[in-house]
Amino acid sequence: MSGTLLQFGRQCCRTTVFSSLFPRTFATTSTVQAGRNKNKNASKIRTPSKKAMAAKEKRRAAKAALADSKLEKLTLKEAIDVLRAVEVTSPDAMYELYIKTEMGSGVAVPKGRFKLPREAKAQAEDRILVFAEGRQAEEAKKAGAHIVGGPELIDGILNNRIRATSYLSTPALIRAITPRLGRFLGQQGLMPSERRGTVTDDIAGYIQRIQGTNEWKADKKGNIHMPIASMHFPANDVMKNFQHFMTSVKKATGNTKEAKRNPKDANKPVAQISKVILSSTQGPGIRISDY
Repeated sequence: MSGTLLQFGRQCCRTTVFSSLFPRTFATTSTVQAGRNKNKNASKIRTPSKKAMAAKEKRRAAKAALADSKLEKLTLKEAIDVLRAVEVTSPDAMYELYIKTEMGSGVAVPKGRFKLPREAKAQAEDRILVFAEGRQAEEAKKAGAHIVGGPELIDGILNNRIRATSYLSTPALIRAITPRLGRFLGQQGLMPSERRGTVTDDIAGYIQRIQGTNEWKADKKGNIHMPIASMHFPANDVMKNFQHFMTSVKKATGNTKEAKRNPKDANKPVAQISKVILSSTQGPGIRISDY
């Protein structure tokens, strides 16, 4: 028994000495090793350059254009004939025009004014509010403005007690009304601005130019919807209304030949027209090829 205990003691002593001289090496667990490999791989991920991103976007646009070219389109005259046949029992149905514009960065929401050669339906009267004082205020009233005044109108506008469809201002008053009305009217696209011509000293002249016209405005995604003719109109009248409205949209979005040739407009962002569809009350939407 004593021999066995002595042998066990010698073995423990050898084990202790060996462990102190040759420390045990611990292997890395699979979980830790996987995490390290993941970090190494993450550091190798490359961020695509601007040139590569532009090339990718160009390929995507070309692919979308190819798919769009395969879709069936009709000329304006053919589309009118199809819709007239569909609505043969509904002479009071309306031709509806849908235009899709591409809203890129820095592009303002398209809007403009128009007057169709033959009105499709009765339009609501344009209510004009003018910020002007003195002689210009008197001229605005004589020209047909519905509401004329100065900064005292601000509270009524903010409380929705005073409403209008068009807001004009003289340069002398624009700084006084902008701090309080800029955000309120700006969200509705109604704030007077020099770019749109609604901040001017020629208030009377502007009112005379817009009288009898109607305003169109795209939504935030660049979509424009407008009834352009009644189904009982002759085809020529429908075509004239279509072309007249399209001219207004092209001017507002910078898609005219004149805008492209004008050096002043060369750097202005353009809202490209990507789709034009003509439909009716109960008819299908038809892509137009010759707009």
